Amino acid sequence: MSDDKNNSVLIAGSVAYDCIETPVAKEDYILGGASCYAALACSYFAPTKMTGIAGNDFKASDLERLKARGIDVSGLEFDPDRPTFFWRGKYHENFKSRETLDVRLNAFENYSPKLSPELAECGYVLLGNISPTLQRSILDQVAKPRFVVLDTMDLWISTANAELKELIKRVDVLILNDDEAKQLSGRNNLLNAGDALRGLGARAVIIKKGEHGSMLFCDDGFFMMGAYPVRELYDPTGAGDSYAGALIGSIAAASDASFASLKRAMLAAAATSSITVESFSCYKLESSGMDEISRRMEYIRQITSI
Repeated sequence: MSDDKNNSVLIAGSVAYDCIETPVAKEDYILGGASCYAALACSYFAPTKMTGIAGNDFKASDLERLKARGIDVSGLEFDPDRPTFFWRGKYHENFKSRETLDVRLNAFENYSPKLSPELAECGYVLLGNISPTLQRSILDQVAKPRFVVLDTMDLWISTANAELKELIKRVDVLILNDDEAKQLSGRNNLLNAGDALRGLGARAVIIKKGEHGSMLFCDDGFFMMGAYPVRELYDPTGAGDSYAGALIGSIAAASDASFASLKRAMLAAAATSSITVESFSCYKLESSGMDEISRRMEYIRQITSI
């Protein structure tokens, strides 16, 4: 991977500790957060730098996990007075619905990101799933962004709709899931929703459909990517963040944002995110390696070709 700062990817998002229960098992106080999942996924494809804030309970061993993947963590701030952002959730039998049992902003509550000059030089930017206010603040500090991906969720669509729509005008790719696409567009049909979302100003829109793959809408055409068939689903947390991280990492590695490159990036994203859901936290995402990602990419190619 090139060390050219302009080809580096800046990952912006949350750093968290999660307590998660699924129909399979449960684990407490495991590393999570959009920034961690996305940075780990991106690190397989391109030089990766992350920004965020952790608290006074953040483990040195978890910091080393990020560094072990070659991630530049110089943009990670630490609050000496408060613990790390915390989320406790429970997934129900079908894994598609989940219940938030407890959430504490902690160190994240008054987070005001300030990029170093080096981080501000990154050419590729992933605005992970945090408030549009923070996303805009980070993007405002990037000197000359070449390519920007924006992830969002139902909370921000409901509570910060106008600000989110203004931000969408400044990005290259908007990523959201099928329910969020319907919510933001006001359309019940996903094809109509994708077309409507394109009208908000992003160059391209990707709608994720979980185990049913994803859809790309852009000026150059429409494309559908299948998902890798996962047989052992443990924890869906972080799958969307991993998808976004691998997507922008693939684009940065190619230095190419063409229609063909976006499709290849979706393939990388589908393969990488399928690994994330096969364990709690980032465990399998960290340990599987590029060989396994490449194997899954090839498998998806095989099962989607005629």
